[in-house]
Amino acid sequence: MSDAYHVRIHKERLVFSAAHFITYGGDICEPLHGHNSPVYAEVQGPLDENQYVIDFIQLRDALQKIVDSLDHRVLLPTEHPTIHVAETVDGQASEVVAQHGERRWTFPRADCVLLPVANTTAELLAKYIADELQESLGDATDSLSTIEVGVDECDGQWGVYRWTRD
Repeated sequence: MSDAYHVRIHKERLVFSAAHFITYGGDICEPLHGHNSPVYAEVQGPLDENQYVIDFIQLRDALQKIVDSLDHRVLLPTEHPTIHVAETVDGQASEVVAQHGERRWTFPRADCVLLPVANTTAELLAKYIADELQESLGDATDSLSTIEVGVDECDGQWGVYRWTRD
């Protein structure tokens, strides 16, 4: 039997407010709408020489930076098979155009986050945040066995992604 330790960061300020739309049921595209999405991160691994899995402050600050980058933005998927997202520059103004069938949305580029996901579901947002967190933490993740991120889509409806070291 071996010991297992994990730490979880789940704070009131770890929330982003963002607009998005997803497709479901084949190719039905819902209207543009927004959510206030709390986020948590949990990491598991052995204790280090300081007797902790990871420095709470390092984990908290890295997660906060990622959450802040999504806050008050329109989240758009760049890998969706039927939602097409393109950046345009007209003079000095930069815009993003998203199109699904006959529907078309235009947003200022500064108001958008273009995400390398197939759909902006809570599950894929959780994976995106976990990937960004792992990259941001760098060497601090070398000893971790799991990284889990949850995104609350609506009052207790969590999309969760868990990365596990092979």
